[in-house]
Amino acid sequence: MKVLLAPDKFKGTLAAGQVADHLAAGLRRVRPDLEVRVVPVADGGEGTVDAACAAGFDRLVTTVTGPLGSPVRAMLGLRGGTAVLELAQASGLGWGSSPMSASSYGVGELIRVAMDIGCSRIVLGLGGSACTDGGAGMLRALGALVMDADGVPVEPGGGGLARVARLDLSGLDSRLEQVELVLATDVDNPLSDAAPVYGPQKGASPLQVALLGQALAHWAEVVGGDPTLPGSGAAGGVGYAALAVLGAVRRAGVDVLLDLLGFGDAVHDAALVITGEGSLDAQSLRGKAPVGVARAAGGVPVVAVAGVCSLTAEDLVGTGISAAYALTDLEPDPARCRARPGPLLERTAERIVRDHLCC
Repeated sequence: MKVLLAPDKFKGTLAAGQVADHLAAGLRRVRPDLEVRVVPVADGGEGTVDAACAAGFDRLVTTVTGPLGSPVRAMLGLRGGTAVLELAQASGLGWGSSPMSASSYGVGELIRVAMDIGCSRIVLGLGGSACTDGGAGMLRALGALVMDADGVPVEPGGGGLARVARLDLSGLDSRLEQVELVLATDVDNPLSDAAPVYGPQKGASPLQVALLGQALAHWAEVVGGDPTLPGSGAAGGVGYAALAVLGAVRRAGVDVLLDLLGFGDAVHDAALVITGEGSLDAQSLRGKAPVGVARAAGGVPVVAVAGVCSLTAEDLVGTGISAAYALTDLEPDPARCRARPGPLLERTAERIVRDHLCC
């Protein structure tokens, strides 16, 4: 009997592969005979490159410019002519945030690295960004000039966009014309949402949110394209620049990753799929990893494991997830769950065996 483990990370505690390891240990404690397959997944946010590398992509570590201008280390996942990049690696909140000046420059540098080694398909996971610069930094790293009325480059970050008078693309890296750029994101917001919806998460005050919103609207007037396209507001507007200028195609992040990781082959003949993420909530229903896994399971029963779950059985109807298990069912204190999630995951896996796989 085969069980497929396809969890996302438990943010702030365990990577997706670690979640799968603990689940596998619990399953085998009750049913040593189970065949356990593991496909750690991601939805385009943090953990995307880790998930790709866990599925066989080669790992390349490089140095790029972080959101505040200091050098940071970032990873790419490589296989054949495909590169998997993660915005959070280069311009993520983990490197610090300055709402008005944080830049996406390092994202453009990651794209250049992928092209330097000959990749013709680049999958860019958008999520966890520290910047709200409309992707201007990314474009600069790729050769564009972002200038004011006097022809002087404006300062980095979303604050500088208010003074932009011209975007010069004559120096844009010509190799981009030969590259397929896929945006992997669960965010479908337009550019107008980038500041008010996500700015506060990056430390922006109400005044800064208003200024960033005005600056992004002005940026869209200069750049052109369609700022209302779904995903334009992803990663502080990096999605907008990629769609409007670089000719990128947006897809739901989990769908892109499931294709890359070979989920369709792995789920074949499985008796059960176990997925999950740190918090199973209303946001999960908008296309995050667990629902994406259930949608792709092709009728195989799916259960989900989470640190906390605020969804009812009625909420799960139509998602393809037949049952949800929360670590807080075993340990009501969320802080203790976060401190020692591994043993709780193993005990939860034991429950799942007894509930869904007859002994």
